[in-house]
Amino acid sequence: MAIDTSKLKSFAPEVRRNLIEAVGRKLDYVLTADTPDLRAASTQVAKLRQQSSDPTERSKLIEQVSYTWFNRLAALRFLDARGWHPFHAKVLMPASPDETQPELLKQTRLGTIPDELKTHTNVNRLNDLLIGKLPSLDAQGEVYRHLLLASCRYYHNLMPFLFEKLDDETEFLLPDDVLTEHSIAHGFRTDITDEDCSEVEVLGWLYQFYISEKKQKVFDDLKKNIKINSENIPAATQLFTPHWIVRYLVENSLGRLWLLNRPDSQLAQKMEYYIKPEQPETDFLRINSPEEIKVCDPASGSGHMLTYAFDLLYAIYEEEGYDPATIPEKILTHNLYGIEIDERAGELAALALTLKAREKQRSVFSKGIEPNICVLENIRFDTIKAADLFNQSNESANELDAYMDFVGRNLFTTSLETTLRQFEEVKNFGSLIRPEI
Repeated sequence: MAIDTSKLKSFAPEVRRNLIEAVGRKLDYVLTADTPDLRAASTQVAKLRQQSSDPTERSKLIEQVSYTWFNRLAALRFLDARGWHPFHAKVLMPASPDETQPELLKQTRLGTIPDELKTHTNVNRLNDLLIGKLPSLDAQGEVYRHLLLASCRYYHNLMPFLFEKLDDETEFLLPDDVLTEHSIAHGFRTDITDEDCSEVEVLGWLYQFYISEKKQKVFDDLKKNIKINSENIPAATQLFTPHWIVRYLVENSLGRLWLLNRPDSQLAQKMEYYIKPEQPETDFLRINSPEEIKVCDPASGSGHMLTYAFDLLYAIYEEEGYDPATIPEKILTHNLYGIEIDERAGELAALALTLKAREKQRSVFSKGIEPNICVLENIRFDTIKAADLFNQSNESANELDAYMDFVGRNLFTTSLETTLRQFEEVKNFGSLIRPEI
């Protein structure tokens, strides 16, 4: 079923603006307020103060925290729609359309907080807030915020690539209001429908619309001769590939390879955009089993190519007679790889593949499988005193040069050194890099 993107197109940019504003306000509060909770977290507050001392770094921090919470809220909304929370309670949505309060909050108010979340929050404090034992201007809102954080801590063990440990700025800068109609979470409840979440493709659309205003600003700046820096390259280059193009490319690469190796396969009947070769082919990669297939998207974005490759691979494994319960894990472990320069897109690609696997096998979450998505980072070789690392002379040297001198230059070819230095600019060039080695 095709996704109606009209609402999503306006929803995602608006949420981005609201998140950036709300996270900025929360940052100001954390840096100026004096409360027992903040005093107990003096280390994290000091780190935030250091990160915010420079206006540019402050802006980067707010942007990063904002998109982190956008990705997490999108994931929780999708899991709500599919009913896939292992603790059997919707986090953002009410239990039924005629209710307004999130199901998780309702359960907690009735004294039935899920066991899975009890170790990730202070249950006594939540109860004290609800019965008025602890003073609060908005007891239910405060309780719900703690429940949302507890849900994210729980999912850290299942999907650490998206739900990192919440003992840093990500937790402290979550806006206080995540419950009311004016909150950052409200649009996820009203503008994203359960039908929108029928396919993981919705995550890619949300990401593209989320960065649309930033992307437009980058192009507007280009007209003013303002160059694109490495930080803005993802926004300028990300493009959500239409589904028919994805199918055409995957079916005529992965599908074609399998049909060449299995001429009797019925896979072609599932491939609407497959073009059969006019002449028989003899020069192709020989595949003995599905596990030998490696599919890599060197600019994976939010994973649209890889999620359709998952569907095709699942059909291949089925055709070969594999136990359906083992197929999702085999695909994520052996077959699919993605490379990306944008952390937020890489998170969504890994999430999309995990959700594809969960669609086929409900126990996938408990297996702790992490998709093979590599988010590239610049490699930096510092100028150091060689003596600091290798107890050699006191002369200053590049970190790499010092190491090469220490272990012996005969182990380092010129092409290896060149390749290592190519990755100093990987955030700029990404998959355009052609390693010399």
